[in-house]
Amino acid sequence: MIEITILKDVYRMTKKITQEYRDYVVKLVVEENRKVTELSYELGLGESSIHRWVKKYRDGKKQENGDVKYITPSELKKLEATYEKKLRDLEEENAILKKAMHIFAKNPQ
Repeated sequence: MIEITILKDVYRMTKKITQEYRDYVVKLVVEENRKVTELSYELGLGESSIHRWVKKYRDGKKQENGDVKYITPSELKKLEATYEKKLRDLEEENAILKKAMHIFAKNPQ
């Protein structure tokens, strides 16, 4: 004899995923050409969820957020290179100004 029990109080555990994080995942798929299956495994997200977010993004239904907090690894590298160049330029400019200050301090006119 087979006994079947029906559970009335079964609750699903769901994750609350922010819109910023969804945008980050979509960016990885769209701009970095990452595979949905890989991201699903790495991030512990469902493939269908990622596909849905990407479709929503591509259909233009993405909510405009303006202030993006997540950036892709390639964007991070570009920003780092830009900031390193700016830092080198400013350090060089600072050194030139220090030399000029010493020259003018020695020869007051």
